[in-house]
Amino acid sequence: MMYCREKAIEWGVSERTVNDMCKKGKIKGAVKANGRWNIPDDAVKPADGRISSGRYLKTDASKVIKSLPIGISDYIRAQSEYYYVDKTLLIKDFLDKKPLVSLFTRPRRFGKTLNMDMLRVFFELTDEDTSKYFADKKIWKCGKEYRAHQGQYPVIFLTFKDVKFDTWEATLDKVSGLLQEEYGRHRELLESDKLAEYEKVYFSTVLEGKATEVELTSSLERLSKMLASHYGKAPIIIIDEYDTPIQEGYSKDFYDEIISFMRNFFSGAFKDNKNLSYGFLTGILRIAQESIFSGLNNLTVNSVMDEDYDSYFGFTNEEVQKMLEYYGVSEKEKELKEWYDGYQFGNEEIYNPWSVISYISKNCIPQAYWVNTGKNEILEDVMRVATDDITERLHALLQGETVVARIDQNVVYRSLSDEPENIYSLLLVAGYLKTPKKELQADGSYLCEVSIPNKEIAAVYKSEILSHLLQIGAITRTTANKIAESLYANDHLKLQKAIAEYMDRSISFYDAGAEGFYHGMMLGLIALMDNQYSIKSNRESGDGRYDISLFPRKSRYPGIIMELKWKKRISDDQLEALAEEALAQIDNKYYDLRVKRYSSKDTL
Repeated sequence: MMYCREKAIEWGVSERTVNDMCKKGKIKGAVKANGRWNIPDDAVKPADGRISSGRYLKTDASKVIKSLPIGISDYIRAQSEYYYVDKTLLIKDFLDKKPLVSLFTRPRRFGKTLNMDMLRVFFELTDEDTSKYFADKKIWKCGKEYRAHQGQYPVIFLTFKDVKFDTWEATLDKVSGLLQEEYGRHRELLESDKLAEYEKVYFSTVLEGKATEVELTSSLERLSKMLASHYGKAPIIIIDEYDTPIQEGYSKDFYDEIISFMRNFFSGAFKDNKNLSYGFLTGILRIAQESIFSGLNNLTVNSVMDEDYDSYFGFTNEEVQKMLEYYGVSEKEKELKEWYDGYQFGNEEIYNPWSVISYISKNCIPQAYWVNTGKNEILEDVMRVATDDITERLHALLQGETVVARIDQNVVYRSLSDEPENIYSLLLVAGYLKTPKKELQADGSYLCEVSIPNKEIAAVYKSEILSHLLQIGAITRTTANKIAESLYANDHLKLQKAIAEYMDRSISFYDAGAEGFYHGMMLGLIALMDNQYSIKSNRESGDGRYDISLFPRKSRYPGIIMELKWKKRISDDQLEALAEEALAQIDNKYYDLRVKRYSSKDTL
């Protein structure tokens, strides 16, 4: 037997909730002895008509409310045990268009793996009748011509979402393990009378984990041939998150090895493979310049810029409204929209699905849920190579402004150091920017207005900016904490001291910097103050243009004007005179004219 406290921990609820369930007779076998409830070890948590956030629904008490599918990428489980947003019309759109090989590029945690598993379950030929998992879904209502494809194809399915290792050797071992598992799913081939003995020997080599790197490069091609021979029908090949190991290779210095392997691995599977019915791949980036898909002229790419399939990855506005209504929190729509909406895929406005689900399940408390699902390597790479101009434009984005940028969907990781302007293309496809306005160019690129999608992504930018400043030693955690504490306590003297500490450290850290460089560094620091201030740079005010101004979002905060001056190798007295010159410039040109309108405090 167990007590309420132990069951509360097991079920993820409060001790009071378990005690109340016992009182109301909801827990079978629970008895009270010596003032404490004793609950059978195998007691099942009763359905109490609430979502995990604890908010009661104004609905029929007998209705069982499904849990939210946080981290669930298994289609059968997701659609049967959890609240499922029906994306099965993706199958209809695909069957209408019938591209031989399709690549879907979307940001991480936008439902790629779940959708690929849905395709696997729909198309795969198995002993089980899997039509029952689609009988109540939208695809089943589309007609017999679509239902005729259900359960008719052998399927090869691999997901590389967890192939994240520091070395090429470990990465290859993991890929070998994934192929072992997939070959194991098709173990019936070892007993097939339609396969040659040498094919069975190769199959066993992969199954036992003894295949060499060269042998593994042809594993998809050879498995597809064996499946086609055995079943008399060419298989469907699904590769999920194909570029995850490529991104790791870039950041961990085995880029050439992973590119070489993937080129041969995919070429055999998708290029001129007569034993292929259809192919599906998902990832964040379209890796083209490395020639992974060299000569693959049957590849159809569907990116965040394309209208095809634009509503199938992420949640639409209508889907979010239905979900909020289902869980009885429709009044939270405005807040949820500010935090997690704003993505533009093709012509469709899209919400971040991971964050929407997390928000509802966590008492509707707005936080940056998406940032905690993995490292932001792309944003880290951007911070390392950003020029002064790009740094200032990134901070303009943080203030809700738009930036005009050329978007090349074929951009690759290696191009960052050579062409820093490509950061906008990477940030867009990775989910850190949206495109309110775009115009297709003759070379296939887009000229776009880009902006930050929502509050969550703004929080991610600020977190990464601070992380970057801490990592390079331009600021200490103590100084960052002082800034946050001074703003919280409205202590402008402490704030002034903290900023002075930062400037002293950055000046000594970047001895060769120029005024424009320190301008960018200051923008990086004060981006952390975005919740309290609207930050402007190089704007007209009074009779001139100030360097940086901070307009308080609430009148209790002081307005701040910064005029930066810089000279090399000067004495303390000369430095003091330079500071006085800056202060005089602020006064004489009335830079504080606009700032004073926003603050009841003195301007700093």
